Amino acid sequence: MKILLLSPYPPYPPRGGGAMRIYQIIRGLAQRHTLTCLTFVPDAAAEQALAPLRDLCRLITVRGPAPRSLIRRAWTTLASPLPDMALRNASPAFRALLCDLVAREHVDIVQAESIEMASYLVDLARNAGASSSIVQRPLLALDQFNAEYVLQKRAAITDLRAACTLADPVRRGAGGVYSLIQWIKLAHYERRILQICDAVMVVSEEDRQALERLGGTCHAVVPNGVDTTFFSRETLTGDHRTPLSYAAPVMVFSGTLDFRPNIDAIVWFIEAVLPRIHARRPDVQLLVVGRRPAPILRRLAEQGRLILTGEVSDVRPFLAGAAVYIVPMRIGGGIRLKVLEAFALEAPVVSTTLGVEGIAGLRDGVHCLLADTPQQFADAVVRLLDDPALRRILGAAGRRLARAEYDWKAIIPRLEAVYQR
Repeated sequence: MKILLLSPYPPYPPRGGGAMRIYQIIRGLAQRHTLTCLTFVPDAAAEQALAPLRDLCRLITVRGPAPRSLIRRAWTTLASPLPDMALRNASPAFRALLCDLVAREHVDIVQAESIEMASYLVDLARNAGASSSIVQRPLLALDQFNAEYVLQKRAAITDLRAACTLADPVRRGAGGVYSLIQWIKLAHYERRILQICDAVMVVSEEDRQALERLGGTCHAVVPNGVDTTFFSRETLTGDHRTPLSYAAPVMVFSGTLDFRPNIDAIVWFIEAVLPRIHARRPDVQLLVVGRRPAPILRRLAEQGRLILTGEVSDVRPFLAGAAVYIVPMRIGGGIRLKVLEAFALEAPVVSTTLGVEGIAGLRDGVHCLLADTPQQFADAVVRLLDDPALRRILGAAGRRLARAEYDWKAIIPRLEAVYQR
């Protein structure tokens, strides 16, 4: 098949969950299909960094998208019927190039990666009937990373509750109102997209059910995955890397650190959970691994309440060296790649129920420990810190689950099966 993939940002280097998913899809599909990736790039350096992808697929880049000021975002939040995610990647240059490609070349499938690119599928569906240059419209597929309206619903509830209790009610209240508006807009927009696309893939059964409650059809669950060969202690040793050794026991969190759900998770953990842990284990430290730390996280680091690594070239030594890997998520959806990476590296995990949502087959007490209140979370972390044997048992079980159900080699055929149908 000839597949045209639309990416909202450079899929290489694969930093961050979305980029990693797109990269692995390209890597898997390129083995049996003719693949073109049309992607935004912010600058010349990012375009040069994409070079390894040219060995896998035809790569076409568009500079952008243009930044949107806070004032413009605030205005469109009030004035536009479209959600913010449908506006952030709007580009006349990208749209013109896409339409030209589809008109000039035979394409079997155009697949948008995430709802940020779904507006281009709307354009193709609208233009196909009116354009005599398009002999046959390609099938339109959406790879939906999250049920986005659910994510904004959870963010709105979390922020509006927090605005009533925390010292910064204005900031959290504003965030809650923004998410409330986006929740309503996204529900309408996602319903429309479900009706337009020939195929919609989601990453979890929970997301499938959430989107179908809007009145559309999701055609397959194509979960997030992990390269269990690369994310393994054996490969780490073969690459002449070793798990990091720390002077004191370390709890590790990893992710993109300007992503709102990650910020909320870390702040909640530091304010509500960490004091309870330090009351019993004052020696334990919190290490946060990731790029673009938000100002509030930098302030917490300056206060000595966590250690920030910044962007790292290889996250594996940090995860493999964790005494406990924490996933204190209260907002979000889909399946978090960070959890699968931690499982594959046999890191013992403590997570909220939401943090591991969508991971089929996962069992509390077998693959990780689940905890949803501050006291439960602190108890679970201390339990693992005090029990090395349990850490090893959970780590081994987590890796078995990742290898059996979530290796990309098993996931890509599910995506191809959707195309065949």
